[in-house]
This record gives sequence, C-alpha cells and structure tokens, in this order.
Amino acid sequence: MDKLSYNFKPIGIVRGGGEFPQQAPRQGVYARNEGFIELFPHCNYEQALEDLSGFERIWLLFVFDRNSSWKPKVLPPYGIDRKVGLFASRSPYRPNPIGLSAVELVKIEGLKLHIKNFDLLDGTPILDIKPYIPEADSFPGSRAGWRDQVPPVPELAFAPGVSEELMRLLDCGGPDLADVARIQLTLQTGNPGRQRLSGVPGGEQILAYRTWRIAFVREEGKVTVKKIFSGYTPQELAAPEDPYNDKAVHRSFIKDGQ
Repeated sequence: MDKLSYNFKPIGIVRGGGEFPQQAPRQGVYARNEGFIELFPHCNYEQALEDLSGFERIWLLFVFDRNSSWKPKVLPPYGIDRKVGLFASRSPYRPNPIGLSAVELVKIEGLKLHIKNFDLLDGTPILDIKPYIPEADSFPGSRAGWRDQVPPVPELAFAPGVSEELMRLLDCGGPDLADVARIQLTLQTGNPGRQRLSGVPGGEQILAYRTWRIAFVREEGKVTVKKIFSGYTPQELAAPEDPYNDKAVHRSFIKDGQ
C-alpha cells in the first residue's frame, strides 16, 4: 500500500504557558497557569464554538512545533531510569509531531478560549478542539504499564527566606523560578543528561535555568530549594554585552538583596 500523506492547517494558537521548553509542565494535571487559545478569524469558527462553553474540559490536538526529529526510544521525565519505546510515552519527539492534551476551559469570548492548567507553550499551533466527555474519556482503573511503578511526585519545599527571594525576583521583572523548580525538580528525573544540573549527587546541586541558578538538595520524597542566584559572574555582569537582554534584572535583584 502506498504511504499516504495529509496536510493540516492550524485553526489557532496558544497564548501563555511560557516561552521555553523548561517551563512546560509534564501533563496539564501538574500545571498552574492561565492563558487562552486564539482562533483565526474569517473561518466561521464562531459557529463551530457554539455549545462548547458548557464543557469544563476540552481536548486539544496541537503541533510540537519546536521539535524537528523523532526518537524510537525516549527517557521519561520522571520516575524511571531507563528508556522506553516512544509509543509507550507522551514524548514530543514523534514521527508526526502531534500532541494531545486535556485542559480546563474557563470561558469563551468570541474567538478566544480562556484556559488554565495546560502543558503547551506560548505560540503552539492548535489543530483541533474536542469536548472532554467524562464517561467516555476517563478510565481511572486502567493499567498504565511502566507508569504503575512510578513513585509519587516528591514534595517541594523552600528553605527560610527563599520564598521572599523568589517574590523579589518577580518584582524585579525576573522569571518565576518557583514554578521552574516545581516543574524541573519534582516532575523530572534529575538526569544531568537532560537537565542543566551540576553538583554532587546526595549533596547540594545546582539547576541552571537560562541565566539563573537554583541550589537544592534531594532527600527521600522531598526536594528543598536552598537559594537562588544570578548565573553571571561580577565581571560578566559589569560587561556591556547583554546577549539575553536581562542584565538589568540581575543587577536590580542583586542590588535589592544587599
């Protein structure tokens, strides 16, 4: 049989959810965010949206637009230290870069669907929208293969003073490192090969998120963030070059903490 090919055209895009892959939660159930889907105009989608507002959740079919290749074996982000077959995972590295996610629908305003608790990045193309139907789409007692052996998600804690530092960073215009820590340190494997980790296993480790650093320790069932700090050295921060356009935020954060 000849191989078939199909061409799909997005119906809209996601706004919100973070810009970088490190900000994407692993499954929407772990997300704590709000955003919206903006459908394209002049396509008669207004009629297609009729009667959808009564549903609490919707399915989104979308494109993993930041991936350009696929892998037959992948390392899941949390709970297992071996690779599994791609089709036994929800990895984005697929032969056809199509994703599926159930998200909460807040309200619909024209062509804008307000959503929350989703695992898509800002700008993600949407291919289709379907209603989530509990009696047809939920089978909580089903076997889940290797995931049945995954341990519970560890607790995330912050050392004294760290929560205040995280809020101060936000006030300076910096990233939400609390959410980064939650996603990267509790929902990931802690594998230096897939994360920017350094340090001594069993001791304090450093997670690099762009130009920021998060120091943490792992204990049984718990991850504690010990401190956050700039990834720039004083010499780098004093230099005029600013390739990431963020040195002003770093300087303000450091100055306010003195």
